[in-house]
Amino acid sequence: MPAKRTLGSSIAAAATSVLAVLVLASCTADPTSVSLPAPESLVEDLDAPWSIAFHDDVALVSERDSARVLEVTEDGEVHEVGVIDGVAPGGEGGLLGLAVNDGELYTYFTARGENRVERRDIRGTAGALSLGEPTRVIDGIPAAGNHNGGRIAFGPDGMLYVTTGDAGDRDSAQDVDALSGKILRLTPEGDVPDDNPFAGSPVYSYGHRNPQGIAWDADGRMYASEFGQDTWDELNVIEAGGNYGWPDVEGIADDAGYIDPVQQWRPDVASPSGIAVTGSDIVIANLRGERLRTVPLDDLTSSTEQFVGEFGRIRDIVIGAGGTFWFLTNNTDGRGGPRDGDDRILRLGLD
Repeated sequence: MPAKRTLGSSIAAAATSVLAVLVLASCTADPTSVSLPAPESLVEDLDAPWSIAFHDDVALVSERDSARVLEVTEDGEVHEVGVIDGVAPGGEGGLLGLAVNDGELYTYFTARGENRVERRDIRGTAGALSLGEPTRVIDGIPAAGNHNGGRIAFGPDGMLYVTTGDAGDRDSAQDVDALSGKILRLTPEGDVPDDNPFAGSPVYSYGHRNPQGIAWDADGRMYASEFGQDTWDELNVIEAGGNYGWPDVEGIADDAGYIDPVQQWRPDVASPSGIAVTGSDIVIANLRGERLRTVPLDDLTSSTEQFVGEFGRIRDIVIGAGGTFWFLTNNTDGRGGPRDGDDRILRLGLD
């Protein structure tokens, strides 16, 4: 999601009112007992959707295996914007993250033998959008049947951040010369910023296993969600040049050589993917855990849970027009149990 639609904008400010309802759970020992607004099922029968990004007030959605980019209106109408050429879906790979910046759509996808990011002009008007020709932003990111990372977003500094998984090569996460197991930072054109922590390198942080969520608070602090292996999934505060431990450590290690997560969860109740940040909270979409989790910014060690098991696997969550939350399920990706109407986009607001 581009910086202009994240924190510090009117969209994020409006979203605080929605989170106020979710955070009611912070005052009770049983967060699942709190009465929350029922989200609206806005779009149904999608094919393994992965990411949502906004172009003005129009939602653009990626489908992992079909390589389609869809346009979704506020009324739930769906239009195919285009199919991304060169996508080679398989396992967890395919068309993954989307981001929008200055009228261009950025796509992260698995091609043959690599992951790459491309950008394209967004053409036309709402209801009839289309895509221009691709320009490559970065390529050569290692790919595999799993651990492809795939989240992209523009930070408040205007730079493009890219999460990459270790692609099954665990030790590469500790190699700052490798692109796998990292969070990368690039200019919108794909150049390496002069102030990156490793001279001439797009690597911003390392020691990651499979990060799939990134977002910033109003002070510019960066957060990332990360899949662990068998023990702990993580929420991290990202520092330039920081080493987050994988594969040497997983979760909180109390080792001065690594930066510990601010919170950790067992994989069976988490598997965190996309995240969104408002003025007061981090909201995390969870796959295996089948829930939204809310972490207050003023206490990063606590969290509450909403909609546990109600919608199955949840892949992404973003802030939409009017402060609503849009989140998408991921039950048709081969890991979940599809229900009637899956996969779907759900919209949560206050009526």
